[in-house]
Amino acid sequence: MSPTSFPAAYPDPGVTRRVLAESPELMVVSFQFETGAEGKLHQHPHVQSTYVARGKFRFFRGSETHELNVGDSLVIPGNVQHGCECLEAGELIDCFTPRRDDFL
Repeated sequence: MSPTSFPAAYPDPGVTRRVLAESPELMVVSFQFETGAEGKLHQHPHVQSTYVARGKFRFFRGSETHELNVGDSLVIPGNVQHGCECLEAGELIDCFTPRRDDFL
C-alpha cells in the first residue's frame, strides 16, 4: 500500500494520525498535534518509540514525566501506561512493533 493510501484519523481533539508505512513486524505513524492537545493515557502490548519532529511535548510513561523537544526520542515498553500533552504545536513520528492493526 502506498503512503498516500492511508487515510487520516482523528483519535483525540487536536490530534491527526496518519500511517506512513507498515508491515506485520513494524509500523511508522505521524501524529500532528495542536498546542494543548493530548494523547490520552493508554497502554497496548506493542513496543513504541516516539521521535519529536517538530514542537514540544510532555510525556507520561508509567510514573515518569519527560519533556521532549525537537530531536528527542523516547521508548515505551509494551503494556506501560503512557500519554502526552503538546506544549507547542508539532509532530511526533512513532514506530510500533509489531504493527498496530487497530490503526489500519
